[in-house]
Amino acid sequence: MTQPKQIKVRYFFQQFISHISVIIVAFLLLSLIFAHYVENLVYENKADELIDFGAAILADMQENPLATDQILKQYSSVLAARKMSFSMFDRNGKIYLVGKKGPVLEGLDDKQWNQLKNGKTVIVNSDYKAFDQDGVTFVVLPYLDNGRFYGGVLLTSPISGSVEMIKQINKFLLYTILIGLAVSFFQSTVLSRIHVYRIKRLREATSQVSTGNYDVKVHSSNFDEIGELANDFNHMVDKINKSMEEIESLENRRRQFMADVSHEMRTPLTTISGVIEGLKNNMISDEDKERGINLVSQEARRLIRLVNENLDYEKIRSNQIQLFKEEIQVQEVLEIIQEQLSFQAEEKQNQIIVEAPEELYVEADYDRLVQILINITKNSIQFTNEGTIWLRGREEKDMVILEVEDTGIGIDPGEVEKIWRRFYKADISRTSNPYGEFGLGLSIVKQLVLLHNGDINVFSEKGKGTKFVIRFPK
Repeated sequence: MTQPKQIKVRYFFQQFISHISVIIVAFLLLSLIFAHYVENLVYENKADELIDFGAAILADMQENPLATDQILKQYSSVLAARKMSFSMFDRNGKIYLVGKKGPVLEGLDDKQWNQLKNGKTVIVNSDYKAFDQDGVTFVVLPYLDNGRFYGGVLLTSPISGSVEMIKQINKFLLYTILIGLAVSFFQSTVLSRIHVYRIKRLREATSQVSTGNYDVKVHSSNFDEIGELANDFNHMVDKINKSMEEIESLENRRRQFMADVSHEMRTPLTTISGVIEGLKNNMISDEDKERGINLVSQEARRLIRLVNENLDYEKIRSNQIQLFKEEIQVQEVLEIIQEQLSFQAEEKQNQIIVEAPEELYVEADYDRLVQILINITKNSIQFTNEGTIWLRGREEKDMVILEVEDTGIGIDPGEVEKIWRRFYKADISRTSNPYGEFGLGLSIVKQLVLLHNGDINVFSEKGKGTKFVIRFPK
């Protein structure tokens, strides 16, 4: 069953329609409210004016009851000049003008009659049809004497002028709405295009990332959510770049590792194979057989050491090494390292000196601490000829510091951080390096120090020696 095609509405039109619809609704509501307010204000002002005249008529009649006809004539002419008129009615609702009787006042219901009899003024809206007149405001005021209802006065005024004013206001309001819509149309178009352009840039940048281009950047800001999205996009690209660099570095290290392992194993395996073939085919003389067997034994131990170091390194990397920490006297362990490596040091005419106070102790795994110090000291012996190697221990604040310093050939500053890599060699040429290699030793050293929650740093200067500084927390 095929899916129905989904209708797509472009973001530009969504923004534009939302802006215009909000503005239209706001304008319409404001227009209706304003027109209603102005209309009510006009009617209220007209009613207040009629009430004032009616109250004045009744007050004058009460003050001069004998001059009622004269008073009515005066007000009749005054109100006529203002396009207003008034009529008097008796207690039965019969309307009469000045000196003339008129029809019965039938436009009021019982509730309004009761209000009049209680001395309250009644205002009849202009759309009230009881008097068969449109566009006229009616105000009825009661006439009371000692609390007794005798009738009242009915005042009327046409509101044609007010209606025209309201129409004029509505017309100007309509013009204002049209002008506002035109301005909002322009603003909505510009804003929508700006937003669409910014989103389009993000979309194009995303497309480039999907094709493998991770160097793309978009303009970012903290002005709005789109700017923050651009910020997040740039952060994402930066992280992808770093990840790709790390992946490339790991791949290069993997290839280098394979090359290094192959090289490290090729030499002893070639030696072992050659000696065995020589022994097998009686190509080695009897006096050289013992030397050949010793050579095979040495190369086999070299292979075993290489495999063990690899396994040790991987165990450390995968947190499979368990430490058994104890209080270890620093001077004692340094003297043990001095004794174990004294023969190798003498071969290169080096001197190992131990400097540590007897009361200094460090909390560590004994076997792993010895492994750390032997690896570093062996490294110093390899790179030092006819020099001195110091094994020091001291205390500083909450740290126990162990140092291994030599007077060897040193390391180039650009190479210092690389010595912790697996199979890194100080001299890239493996065939011409007379000092041996770093191999896996220093990689294992760093991992073991980190397992002890410590840190290790190396300071070296070409031709002036190297110093390793290890810090263990107390």
